[in-house]
Amino acid sequence: MSGAALGLEIVFVFFLALFLLHRYGDFKKQHRLVIVATLLAWYLCFLIVFILPLDVSTTIYNRCKLALNSSPAENNSSYVTLAPSKQKCLKPWSYIPDGIMPIFWRVVYWTSQFLTWILLPFMQSYARSGGFSITGKIKTALIENAIYYGTYLLIFGAFLIYVAVNPNFNLQWNQLQTIGIAAANTWGLFLLVLLLGYGLVEIPRSHWNGAKRGYLLMKTYFKAAKLMTEKADAEENLEDIMEEVRKVSESIKYNHPLRKCVDTILKKCPTEYQERMGRNMDDYEDFDERQNSYPSEKSLVKLHKQVIYSVQRHRRTQVQWQILLEQAFYLEDVAKNETSATRQFVHTFHSQEPENKIIQYFYTPTVEWYWECLLRPWFYRVLAVVLATFSVIVVWSECTFFSTKPVLSLFAVFIQLAEKTYNYIYIEMACFLTIFFLSICVYSTVFRIRVFNYYYLASHHQTDAYSLLFSGMLFCRLTPPLCLNFLGLTHMDATISHKNTQPTAYTSIMGSMRVLSFIADGFYIYYPMLVVILCIATYFSLGTRCLNLLGFQQFMGDSEMTSDLIDEGKELIRREKRKRQRQEEGENRRREWKERYGNRDDSTRNRAVHTDQKESSFSETNTNRSLSKYTRSNGRTERDRIELLQDAEPLDFNADSINDDPLESDSGR
Repeated sequence: MSGAALGLEIVFVFFLALFLLHRYGDFKKQHRLVIVATLLAWYLCFLIVFILPLDVSTTIYNRCKLALNSSPAENNSSYVTLAPSKQKCLKPWSYIPDGIMPIFWRVVYWTSQFLTWILLPFMQSYARSGGFSITGKIKTALIENAIYYGTYLLIFGAFLIYVAVNPNFNLQWNQLQTIGIAAANTWGLFLLVLLLGYGLVEIPRSHWNGAKRGYLLMKTYFKAAKLMTEKADAEENLEDIMEEVRKVSESIKYNHPLRKCVDTILKKCPTEYQERMGRNMDDYEDFDERQNSYPSEKSLVKLHKQVIYSVQRHRRTQVQWQILLEQAFYLEDVAKNETSATRQFVHTFHSQEPENKIIQYFYTPTVEWYWECLLRPWFYRVLAVVLATFSVIVVWSECTFFSTKPVLSLFAVFIQLAEKTYNYIYIEMACFLTIFFLSICVYSTVFRIRVFNYYYLASHHQTDAYSLLFSGMLFCRLTPPLCLNFLGLTHMDATISHKNTQPTAYTSIMGSMRVLSFIADGFYIYYPMLVVILCIATYFSLGTRCLNLLGFQQFMGDSEMTSDLIDEGKELIRREKRKRQRQEEGENRRREWKERYGNRDDSTRNRAVHTDQKESSFSETNTNRSLSKYTRSNGRTERDRIELLQDAEPLDFNADSINDDPLESDSGR
């Protein structure tokens, strides 16, 4: 049973990571190595989150055995019999035998660290490179990552010097490994607290605001105005880049050495631009080596990189605009149907995609009305209250988890109460809900954050390779400190609980943080308290207000710029709605015309074709009769004319002089 639980979680987590990657990435257009590397990074991070509760329950069972100074009589038995007091210690249903979890954590952890510090940064530079060969892309990636790797080597060297100079430490390989892990976890914990402070407030608030129809509709109008500006900018940028590509394509001819590079660039352009450039090309014109106006290979590499970026951005804005229009139309339909007396949901536009018949059977217009107009707002409010309660518990535990006497961390209290009764199902569920909520707060912030146009996770297969790889790097760096923070909240980490008990297999892989006392006793304990300040700043939207002051438009209800953008977006949505209504009306008219007059037109065409065939056959018979009548009389004339043409001499256009006088030509003839 224990092996089955571990195997089921491994398979389930793999399909979960594959589903999310399919939602954000594009398996058909993106490179396979990018897909595989991102999938592996996401899979390992999600796997750590799902497997850690099993490690906790197994550790509690092992502590039970050690505390009672007994060992199980049989490895496959469900109970451990205790000789002195004849007590029994229940073995968890998901018990993992000794020796498996340390190997598992070692493989998972070091693979994720290899991905985040070496492979994924290199693949990022490789994916963004505009080189035309594998060698050129590798060279560019190595140059770009030289500074990146040098910075982290400098940080690691500073830690190494500190440990070497301190006379209290004897530098060994295990301690050196612990220093490297501590450096990585310190960087991850610094970023983790920032993202966690935002997610703990924003996730409950977003669900609470999701129950407000007017709020969602106004925010959609605001997004429409911003997205239209970005869409126009992307189209203008694409036009400028395509103009440069056209000039380069016209200047570099078919027999130029760099023509292969130009053809590679043209393949990345949209189809309409390729056809337009193909019509204007003259492949029969040779290039002149004496001219110096030809672009260099370096400039073509830069142009190739710009083409990839501009095409991806243009396609992403087009897809996002269509999705935003559907969302705005649906929210307007919800606002109209709230006052419906029939209590049946009526859509303004029919769905463009075919719906599942099973969903249509159960999700009827009446069920849709009750869900959208009546039940969904209350469901979102209740969910927001539950999530807010979890956020308060997390903030309290982050500020008090270092206290062991008395135990103030609520998560530690819950786990210790379940540990006394050895209720492993409750322990695993409590651990899973706790770490799952922490992961949602952190990972959702990674999915929401946007760094201009360099990093942006867009759904519906619109995320570029650079952003996918960057998200994999963030996940691999955030997950280990997230798990250590969870073990600290539940007092399963011996460094926090100050108890000489058996540590979890995950903590044993991390090593003892006592090597660096100022990190173990200082940074790891007091820095998470900063989450209180970050939660307060997020609640009052201080970051949003600062960005708004700097000129970055943010949705704020008390801002004039926000109201102007809402009005602009509302007008854009109204214009697109009228346009789609005219299209549907035209299609309906054509459909009605075809249904009403289609058969009549077909019969009329058949009659016309039959009449034409009769007329053509009649004209052919008359023509044959007339030709047979005059063929004999004109046969001799045709033979004489052919003989005259054969006797005529051809004109000599190479003669020295040509006489143009018609009189002389007549006399000559």
